[in-house]
Amino acid sequence: MGDVVRIGSRASKLARRQVAEWLAPVAEQFPNVTFRREVILEGGDQDRVTPTLAEVAKTAGGSAFSTNQEAALVTGQVDVIVHSLKDLPTSVHEGTVLLTTPGPREDVRDVLCGSTLAGLPKGARVGTGAPRRVAQLLALRPDLRVEPIRGNVPGRLAKSAKGGLDAVVLAAAGLNRLDLMPAVREVFDPTVFPPSPGQGALGIQVRVDSPAARLLAAAGDPLVDACVRAERALLAELHGGCSVPVGAWGRIGVDGLLYLSATVTSLNGTKQVSAAGEGPVDAPEKLGACVAADLIGHGAAGILAGIRKA
Repeated sequence: MGDVVRIGSRASKLARRQVAEWLAPVAEQFPNVTFRREVILEGGDQDRVTPTLAEVAKTAGGSAFSTNQEAALVTGQVDVIVHSLKDLPTSVHEGTVLLTTPGPREDVRDVLCGSTLAGLPKGARVGTGAPRRVAQLLALRPDLRVEPIRGNVPGRLAKSAKGGLDAVVLAAAGLNRLDLMPAVREVFDPTVFPPSPGQGALGIQVRVDSPAARLLAAAGDPLVDACVRAERALLAELHGGCSVPVGAWGRIGVDGLLYLSATVTSLNGTKQVSAAGEGPVDAPEKLGACVAADLIGHGAAGILAGIRKA
């Protein structure tokens, strides 16, 4: 590697912003290292026709937004990958590891853009391609017509203004990073509309025991890391991914404990189970497993089994 660290990321403007966000303090810490960005196209970037990301993931050989980047990391084409953590499967490629999650974490919440939920007329058309968002929207407003949309953040946002949709749901993190937060919006309460595990956080992936791993070992925010590890542990216990409607939100309380709340929702929004718990910051995986067990005890297994059969 020498004094050059090659950073892999997707091609979008949001991906560039995420790399810049992570790199700014790192480059300042290591002024004698040259950091070079490499663009890697993923299946979700190349296939803009297939309506759902779950279908894209099947043809991509794993994940719509991480498979090719992980391959580039494993083969040595790049030394570091900067992911949007919510797009990264809970099990990373053998021989690689996630570094401590950087902080601060962006806003974890989802945003309804173009209207408020109460302001939408009966039968309004709302765009989102995420099964979790579809399910959670229908749980709140079963009358809505939810339509799949994909593409980059500006393109999806434009659909609420001139694309024939009454509103779209997007992540506050992406809108904030691109300075695109619309004037007409509703920011959802994460206790009611919990985000995807890892939403708003960056995932920094390296090869195990590589020069980049050793260089960056001390980077990251342990408190942010504990929150996302609890969320991802819960998702792993439920054998979930981006195609499963699981929402989870971890945060550190004023008492210093780690709190985790989560929901599992049927795709039509008619069934929803919730659970919450708290525990020490140094045991996030245990908390994630405990809250997942509570969800299963309340009926989440039946909901997820029904989804997987569909």
